[in-house]
Amino acid sequence: MNDCIFCKIVEKQISSEIVYEDKYVCAFKDINPTAPVHILVVPKQHIESLKEVEESHKELIGHVFVVAKILADKFGIKEKGFRVVVNCGEDGGQTVNHLHFHLLGGRKFSWPAG
Repeated sequence: MNDCIFCKIVEKQISSEIVYEDKYVCAFKDINPTAPVHILVVPKQHIESLKEVEESHKELIGHVFVVAKILADKFGIKEKGFRVVVNCGEDGGQTVNHLHFHLLGGRKFSWPAG
């Protein structure tokens, strides 16, 4: 996608602090972190949102979670715990229309009420 910021980061057209990359995903530090560790794990294949995930994406989505565990270990948050969050659609808080997973850790989380 020509105007997708995450596609541009994956293609190295926009600079970012990449912490992991393989042939399926690119992971980089969020520029507006909400936790001491806040990494975005982005599939290299452009998929707009979780609403667009299909049966053919099963292996890719599973790989994202393996990478999240690897990064949780690398950044020292695996033992105490972490979150992996996917925002989907406007009401779900998605601000970039490219499927991405937030790896969050380094502080205690609670579940908000309401």
